Amino acid sequence: MSSACDQVPAAVQGVDPDDLRLSSYDFLLPQERIAQRPVEPRHAARLLAVGAEPGTEAGPPGLRHLRVWDLQHQLRPGDLLVVNDTRVLRARLEARRASGGRVELLVLEPWQPSAAALTASLPVPAPAAGPGRWLCLAKPAKRLHPDDTLEVVAPGQEPLAVTICGRDPQTGGCIVQFPAACTDAASLEPLLVQYGAIPLPPYIHEHDASDNDRYQTRYAARPGAVAAPTAGLHLSDGLLAAIRARGVAIATTTLHVGLGTFRPVETEDLRGLELHSEWVEVSEALVAAVQACRARGGRVIAIGTTSVRSLEGVAALHGGVLRPHTGPVNLVIQPGFRFAVVQGLLTNFHLPKSSLLLLVSALIGRRRLLELYAEAIAQHYRFFSYGDAMWIAPEAVLPQALASGAPGHPGAAA
Repeated sequence: MSSACDQVPAAVQGVDPDDLRLSSYDFLLPQERIAQRPVEPRHAARLLAVGAEPGTEAGPPGLRHLRVWDLQHQLRPGDLLVVNDTRVLRARLEARRASGGRVELLVLEPWQPSAAALTASLPVPAPAAGPGRWLCLAKPAKRLHPDDTLEVVAPGQEPLAVTICGRDPQTGGCIVQFPAACTDAASLEPLLVQYGAIPLPPYIHEHDASDNDRYQTRYAARPGAVAAPTAGLHLSDGLLAAIRARGVAIATTTLHVGLGTFRPVETEDLRGLELHSEWVEVSEALVAAVQACRARGGRVIAIGTTSVRSLEGVAALHGGVLRPHTGPVNLVIQPGFRFAVVQGLLTNFHLPKSSLLLLVSALIGRRRLLELYAEAIAQHYRFFSYGDAMWIAPEAVLPQALASGAPGHPGAAA
């Protein structure tokens, strides 16, 4: 199967060579800036607005310090918000080995071995696909072997026996046999509700029962993610209603955040960077909503980097044109990329040297982004999943980041 990576070069002529080095995306973040709990209400988080409309609280030139509630005033009648309606699974499981040793499993996705894994000459062949087999990350993985039986445990529940089928040669994850009826996220979710916990990122050390709700967006509908599309966590029911009342349309895409979230970027030379594919659905209704937005002169605004990857990944598969699509997408977005669909972005503050930092840099420039992060740190913004947000207005997007003919590009038809 071809991927967006096959069709969009990782780097384009004219890109600053420093933009192609992972070390260029590093920054120092004090530990106290990492948010441990979300603010309430959701829309009370701070908003660093870049290229914003006039607001109540000014910052340096080109910036305003607002609240997420003020996002409604940055939008215009006729705009379209695209949100990711994935729902986070309670994918973190505790299990015991036969010896009594503790094992932690993170359930990722149904196991589907790649053609390369099945045909390669490997010391240990990749397991075959089968109903109820799931790719999991395990700790400690080295102690687990094919045909080992684990007991998944949870307070008030009878232990559930699962079997290790083997390893995934590409990721190093374990293939775990769950009940055969658990063939997809919807059928596995009831079991995870019984036994599992919400998989908060490792930098969040404070866990609470409220995370089961708070680490979900208000429009989460389709189970399958192992991490939240965190920009959407800021959108409360009240803010969504206010945005709609302003004449802004809201449409949904689905991208199940998966293994790529847990795999750090490790290659210094970013020209050959590849990321784990993610399951995406762009519906006919979403395509129609984007087309209608453009026809009325509105702007397509992505809520979070997952919405960006969904829209741009699918468009890249079709020569820059957004079409309905269901299936895996594998797209690296970094400086030099040309955006065909997205014109503005609401996003959180991301980890140093992460693929998400590369994505936002592609939109507004690496140097500019690092300056904004320095300003956010100096102004005591809260970072990462439960942290504050950044609004990148279409006016702040680099003209050279837009594909020829895309709305907002200097050469696009009026």
